[in-house]
Amino acid sequence: MKKFSLKLLAIAGLISIAMPVQAQFNVSKAISSGVKTAKAVTLTDDQMAAYVKESVDWMDKNNPVSPDDSPYTQRLKKLTEGITQADGIPLNFKVYEVIDVNAFACPDGSVRVFSSLMDIMNDDELMGIIGHEIGHVMKHHSKKAFRTQLLSDAMKDAIASTSNKAAALTESQLGDLGSSLINAKFSQKQEKEADDCGYDFLVANGRNPWGMVMAFEKFLDMEGGATAKSSYVSKMFSSHPETKDRIKRMSERATKDGIARPAAN
Repeated sequence: MKKFSLKLLAIAGLISIAMPVQAQFNVSKAISSGVKTAKAVTLTDDQMAAYVKESVDWMDKNNPVSPDDSPYTQRLKKLTEGITQADGIPLNFKVYEVIDVNAFACPDGSVRVFSSLMDIMNDDELMGIIGHEIGHVMKHHSKKAFRTQLLSDAMKDAIASTSNKAAALTESQLGDLGSSLINAKFSQKQEKEADDCGYDFLVANGRNPWGMVMAFEKFLDMEGGATAKSSYVSKMFSSHPETKDRIKRMSERATKDGIARPAAN
């Protein structure tokens, strides 16, 4: 390590001789940035878990969480009864009483469903959406998206300054992290993986996977309308043809598995 450091200093010295002051400054800045990024990349699972928990706690504090005795919470508790974990990740469910049509699941298994989504979905459809979101957690898509946000320019300096524990983040930074969890966008490949994983999760927990198809169909019908402008519709369905392909693929799978489609209500 000492030999490497001396070599790096020697190279930096040669560069400083050959370059003007402004160029020297830029090189120094680049080297400093590289060191910080290297430290940020070594983010541990414990640090990740601490950041996720802090972000979820911040969101629960700054959003109107539906009380235990509300119809929304009672409905969600009934629908998710007996569903406690996904691949060893403990699950917990809450409702945010907000006007946006949305739902998301965090790397730690925190699932948050918005009341406006519950208003337009029947029970099977709502469970289909929840299963899909949990699929993102099980495939570690949510964790990767969260990590990317942590390593963004806005936060990597704070993270790089710590070693074995999570850095203290500002309210603004926590808000940014919370927003990244709510509005995370995934590739079409990741969405398909979440569809399949969510399908398996629903079946394993005694729920009808047709609910996922029915929810997708409802979103497809809403395309072009005011509701289609919701963050959930825009983040989940990047193109009209792709939505139809996902519906077709999941319908064929459920039919092949001999699972009856529930009646719409």
